[in-house]
Parts: sequence; C-alpha cells; structure tokens
Amino acid sequence: MKYSSFQTPERRLLGAGPTNLYPEVSQALTRPEVGHLDPKFVEMMDEVKSMLRYLFQTKNEFTIAISAPGSAGMEASFVNLVEPGDKVIVCVNGLFGGRMVENVERIGGEAVVVDDEWGTPVSLDKLEESLKNNPDTKVVAFVHAETSTGVRSDAKEIAEISKKYECLVIADTVTSFTGIPILTDEWGLDAVYSGSQKCLSCVPGLSPLTFSDKAIEKIKNRNSKIQSWFLDQTLVLDYWSGQGKRSYHHTAPINSIFALHEALRLACDETLEKLWSRHLNAHHRLKKGLDELNFNFVVDKEYRLPQMNSIYIPDGYDDLEVRSRLLNDFNLEIGAGLGKFSGKIWRIGLMGYNARSESVDYCLDSLKSVLNK
Repeated sequence: MKYSSFQTPERRLLGAGPTNLYPEVSQALTRPEVGHLDPKFVEMMDEVKSMLRYLFQTKNEFTIAISAPGSAGMEASFVNLVEPGDKVIVCVNGLFGGRMVENVERIGGEAVVVDDEWGTPVSLDKLEESLKNNPDTKVVAFVHAETSTGVRSDAKEIAEISKKYECLVIADTVTSFTGIPILTDEWGLDAVYSGSQKCLSCVPGLSPLTFSDKAIEKIKNRNSKIQSWFLDQTLVLDYWSGQGKRSYHHTAPINSIFALHEALRLACDETLEKLWSRHLNAHHRLKKGLDELNFNFVVDKEYRLPQMNSIYIPDGYDDLEVRSRLLNDFNLEIGAGLGKFSGKIWRIGLMGYNARSESVDYCLDSLKSVLNK
C-alpha cells in the first residue's frame, strides 16, 4: 500500500492545548539540524535557561526544559523530591491534582489529600488544618491553574502557609505559565513545572522546570536512589550546565528546542506584564460575548483563569454535536469537560498566540452560528 503525505487541516485551536503556533515558532522548526552537543546548540541552551528564569521570575541556577511534556515535569518534581515513606499533602480541586496523588503513591510516599470541589480554588483553611494534623509533612503540592476547570488557586498564600511548617512546595503551572503571574522566588516555590504547548504557543513535548536551592539540597541528600533514570535531575543537570561543555545524557529534541527558544524570545520581547494584560483583555472580550449569549461560567469571577474559560453547556444542546459542528463547519476546536464535568461544560482556551481579538471574535461568531442552527 502506498501512502500519501499527511495534509494537516487548518484548525483554530481554542481548547485546553495545544494552541496554534506563532508563525515565528513554526519557522524555527525548519531550521537546519545541528548536533545536540554542537557548541552553537549549547550556546542556545544557555539562552533558553536565561529566558526561562525571567519568565519564571527566579534566579534559580537549576532552570531547564525537560525533553518531554508537562506530565514529565510533574513526575520529575515528585520522583526527585519525594522518597518512599515521605508524607506529601496534595491539594486536589480537579483532574491534575489527582495525578499528583498518583505520582506520590507510585513512589511509595504517603499522600494526604486536601480535597475541594471542582471549579473552586484550594482552600487555605483546609490546607493549614491538614498541616497542623500532619506535622511530619515533607512536601505540599498543588495545581496553580487547574486546566480541567479553569480555576486559579492562590499560589502565594499556599506557599506562605507551607513554609510555616517547613515544607517544600511543588507547583503545577502548566496552564498558568506566562498567562498569569508566577513569582517563583517572591512566593517561595521550590519546584515549578510547566508545558510548552499552552500560553507559550510552542510545540508540545517540552516541560520548563525550575528547582530552588532547597530543592537541590533535598535531592543531593536523599537516602534512596531516584526512582527514574531519565528524570533523575542530578544526571540531567550535567547536560544543561557546565561552562560551555555538556555531558551526554540523551539526544535532545533539537528542532523542538529551536521552537522553544523562539517562543521564549517572543515572550521576553513582549514582557510578562504585557502578556498578562493581553490574556486578560482577551478574556474580557470573550466574557462580554458569552454574557450576551447567556452562558454561565463554572468559576467565580475572582478565581477565573483568563486563558482557560469554562462555561456550562446550556440545556437542550448536545456537547458532542456542537463541538463536532464547530470542528467540521468552522475548523474550530474547543475543549470538552473532563471527569465529573464530562458532557456538562465546554472549555475555551485563549492562550499565547490565540489570546487576541481575532480569535475571540471568530469563536463567538462560530458558536453563535452553530447554536442558532
């Protein structure tokens, strides 16, 4: 059987990620290949680290991009900082908090769950109560921007409470990175990971990650071997550092890192303040249109993510039918509900390249047309 070259349809990706790429990022993917230990590639890696420090708002020496998606950033944080028997408080208010619990349990740690309703932020009172009841807790983990619901939790307050009990803090910022403020050093976060395919509008498959000095100290003083060879950051560190030299660890996804460098460059040039403002303005424009169509948001105004808008599906409309028509008639993808919200909500992502008026207006016009039919 002879196969034809795959032709990609032109979609507007306004779901939970991936997003449409910036044109400059697409162009970066086509640059000539170089070796992953080539001096010029090494030079670019240093620039990637520098730009990530700015975007994470940190001075952490250990700030890199893992050669795997955000889920690997999550696992890297847990397998390096949690040992068998360690007690970890995990704040769960959506699907991805549940995955954190799974990571702790697979390592052999003890997960203590602080549970909140989907669509609501992490309860600070519940967290403090749990820490009081579990004084031997080593780590507190939470999702800053819960992709499954579109809710933002108060990372600053969570970290402040956790530090009172001398805990390391792991933060999932996969959907929040460059879309809303993340002040790693100021807030006292110890392990922060993200993904390349959300507000950076880069290709999927890379996970920005930063570890504080306290996190590195914990890793260096472990009593047990790190469970994963590939995600052992003591080995990866020698690949991402070293005065222009790099020890071999793995063959990096070279062209993807070209794309990441370009996405980071665009973000740094725009500046964080303007990125945050652009995402918020796009949200306000979308909300105005959705209000006119009588949609109700899942998350209270105070805790809504501008880049991930969850709305209830109105009575009388079929989830799959509407999304299929948007995709087939308008080449528009929006996100379905996950878990307990499956079939009940839609998730509209306005991330990175798509956080602009043109994308918002196209989404509203398309949605209006399908609902009217």
